[in-house]
Amino acid sequence: MAWQKLSRQRMAQLVVDDIPEGAYVNLGIGMPVMVGECLPKDREIILHSENGILGMGPADTSRPFDTDLVNASRKPVGLVPGASISDHVVSFAMMRGGKLDLTVLGAFQVSGKGDLANWDTGAATNIPSVGGAMDLVVGAKQVYVMMEHNTREGEAKVVDRCSYPLTGAGVVDRIYTDLAIIDVIDGSLTVRGMVEGLTREELQSLTGAPLKFAAQVAVLKN
Repeated sequence: MAWQKLSRQRMAQLVVDDIPEGAYVNLGIGMPVMVGECLPKDREIILHSENGILGMGPADTSRPFDTDLVNASRKPVGLVPGASISDHVVSFAMMRGGKLDLTVLGAFQVSGKGDLANWDTGAATNIPSVGGAMDLVVGAKQVYVMMEHNTREGEAKVVDRCSYPLTGAGVVDRIYTDLAIIDVIDGSLTVRGMVEGLTREELQSLTGAPLKFAAQVAVLKN
């Protein structure tokens, strides 16, 4: 294999690079949390957590852990100047009311039309967890997905049609995987970046939906 998958940290950095200055951004549980860890100090990106924090920052490790100050993944966080705390009612009103510019979510599957499945696989060992995902995908102005391109068993996670219960239909705008960056445009998938050394044919063989390729496809490196 002449190519190497992107690290999760590199994936998170690619997401950060695409977030506009001054954006209000919700980070889903799991891999998307790493996006917050990659934010440079000179960028003004306001992070929202569905459990009622607007203005999250890194946790202050010099102080004792405050169990009341955690993100949706139950990881300790800090507050940036001007941050606010609200109850779930206000937090979800922000999510549903179109107040967030962007949400970054994990996924089990994304379809070629931008359908998202990220809360249940139907497996007996999986505990279904909707959280605020359904509210976010219809309320945020843009939806980015950050996930691995294939399962541990090698099955495609970018598919022609989701086999798992949907979180939302046609809601995904962009997909970041460990192999590529893919835009959902008019119900089809367009690759705008792929890892160094990976051919278009190889990427298509690892993907369960038809791919188009942008006129200029960026080369992604770790």
